[in-house]
Amino acid sequence: YGHALETVRHAFASFRPIPWPVRLSNAVMATRGVRRILLGASRLVRPLARKLAHPSRAGFLLGMLGATRADAAPTPTITHTTGTRGRVALFTGCVMDDLFGHVHAATERVLRANGLTVERPARQGCCGALHAHAGDREAARRLARDNVRAFASLPDDTPIVVNSAGCGAMLREYAAVLADDELGAAAAALADRVRDVTETLAALGPRPGGPLARRIVYDAPCHLLHAQRVADPPLQVLGAIPELEIVPHAEADLCCGSAGSYTLAEPELSRAVLARKLDAILAVSPDAVVTGNPGCIMQIGGGLLAARTPIPVLHPVELLDRSYAAAGLYEDTHDD
Repeated sequence: YGHALETVRHAFASFRPIPWPVRLSNAVMATRGVRRILLGASRLVRPLARKLAHPSRAGFLLGMLGATRADAAPTPTITHTTGTRGRVALFTGCVMDDLFGHVHAATERVLRANGLTVERPARQGCCGALHAHAGDREAARRLARDNVRAFASLPDDTPIVVNSAGCGAMLREYAAVLADDELGAAAAALADRVRDVTETLAALGPRPGGPLARRIVYDAPCHLLHAQRVADPPLQVLGAIPELEIVPHAEADLCCGSAGSYTLAEPELSRAVLARKLDAILAVSPDAVVTGNPGCIMQIGGGLLAARTPIPVLHPVELLDRSYAAAGLYEDTHDD
């Protein structure tokens, strides 16, 4: 139904303007220089935003910003890679690049510890998902073209690893987005090479890490579970962490209310959907929530912070990264 929704929203946009908060957010995401300045400044106020999180609309937005970095866990340095199991390219995107750089760093360390060489192609940027969801089809197409060109220099068999479920779903739709474009064939080839980071690790058989005695809930992002049909790989990745307990909750496969920019466009409905999710999570009292999409991390994390509930929301590779650090795997990784 995603294609139907985006087609209808594009039609609506011709006679009903896209809400200004969404237009402003999308403009920032699409403009690299402006985005880096504004989101760079946002990172500086993240600790304050966590403290000021509140159930009010403004307080909830502060909580969403605060949730982009759950804690200040130490980040080990890895300077060597084996590269014996292949080469991948990391898609960096916009929000992930500027607010979740720590997840990109963890992703690189984890992939390299599993024997992969990781590249970050230059001149890549926003995937266009937020623009497509809002009905701004032309902006989405422009951003798709930019990314197709950015990855064109890679060998045709290089997998493109994505750690944002929303971006992964959009990249896999590039063949349809640019179907009538001169870059259509290249867009289709790119879409065929897209893999969620958990898919890549699960296919390798993730290297076991050190024990993390934590009780977590895994919350499946809609764009991973329903759009990309990726269900088991995140659980296989988390299964590589000894002593990690994964407890189920009643809303694990349902939307958190983020839905791209839905939080900005329909805040009341978005929060109503989130309330069900938070009730289900709190009912099982986890040490942390784990999910693989920045919008979900911000939405669920913002809700927890607004409720003054100190439960962090983490990406799956963050936990595996910490498990590898605990096992001393990074120090043991050497060039062949």
